[in-house]
Amino acid sequence: MNILVTGATGFVGRAVVTKLLALGHTVFAVSRSGTDVAGAKGIAADLTNLGSVQRAFGAAQVGVALGAVVHLIGIITEKGAQTFQAVHVEATRNVLASTPREARYLHMSALGADPASLSGYSRSKGEAEGLVRQSGLAWTIFRPSLIFGLGDDFFGSTLKQLVSLPPVVPQIGDGLFPFRPVSIRDVATAFAEALTLPQATGQAYTLTGPQEYTFRQLLELELKAVGKNKPIVSVPLFLMNLAVPLMGVLPNPPITKDQYLMLKAGNTGDPEPARTALSLPMDRLEDHLSEIVRASK
Repeated sequence: MNILVTGATGFVGRAVVTKLLALGHTVFAVSRSGTDVAGAKGIAADLTNLGSVQRAFGAAQVGVALGAVVHLIGIITEKGAQTFQAVHVEATRNVLASTPREARYLHMSALGADPASLSGYSRSKGEAEGLVRQSGLAWTIFRPSLIFGLGDDFFGSTLKQLVSLPPVVPQIGDGLFPFRPVSIRDVATAFAEALTLPQATGQAYTLTGPQEYTFRQLLELELKAVGKNKPIVSVPLFLMNLAVPLMGVLPNPPITKDQYLMLKAGNTGDPEPARTALSLPMDRLEDHLSEIVRASK
C-alpha cells in the first residue's frame, strides 16, 4: 500500500514509518524539513497552509494512488505561529481536504481530547477529532496516553530532569493522579494493524499500557532508573495554582498552564479494546525505563 505519513520526522512518526516499511508498504514522509525517514522519501510541507499540503499530496501521487494517510503532527507547547489551533485543527482540516476520498485515514489524537476542555491542547485535539468524524473518510482515531520509548520527551527528558536537577523531587499535590503509559512499539503496531482491519474503520481507540501508575509511582520509578536517592516533597495545589501562571512569563517555563491542567487530570484508560482488536504487544514501562534514561542526553 502507498501511504503518506505527516509528522514523519517526530518521535512517533519515525516509529510508524519504520513499522510500515518493514511490512512492505511504500511510505512518503511529510515534514516541514522534507527529510527522508528510515528509507522513506521525504516531502516538505507546511500543513497549516492548504496549498502546501495539496502540493505535498500531489508529489506523493505521481503515477500512484494513495491507499492511506496517517496524520501524526502535533505539538505539546505553543510557540509563535505554531499554536494548538493552527497545528491541531487547521492542519487537520487541510490534510482531510487533501486526502483522496477512497483512502484510509488514521488520526493521532490524545487521551483527554475534548472540545470543551479547559486545556488548549486537549480542546484543539477534540476539535480536530470532530473534523475527522465529519470528513466522510474511512477514518480511525487513536488516543494514546504518555508514550515511552528511546528518544521520548517525557521519560527521557522532562521527568529525568525533574528527578535529577533539584536537590529534592517536587511532587504536585498528593501525587495520586493516574497514568497508564503506552510503549512506542504498541502505538506503531496499532497504526499498522488498523490499516488493513475493516472493523477498525469508524473506531476511536484508547492506547494505554498494561499497568496504571500514580504520578508519585512514576517519580519513584524514574529515580530508580537514574540511580538517585532523593526525597520526594509534595507541593500543595494552592501553591502550584499561584506559581504556574507566574512561570508562564519565562522563556522556557518548567511547566505550562496546559501541562499543569493535563497533569492534574491524569492520563489513563482501558487498554483492552485496542489490545484485543489490534493484537498489541503491551510492553511494560519497567522493562524499558532504564534503557530510555541511559540513552537520553
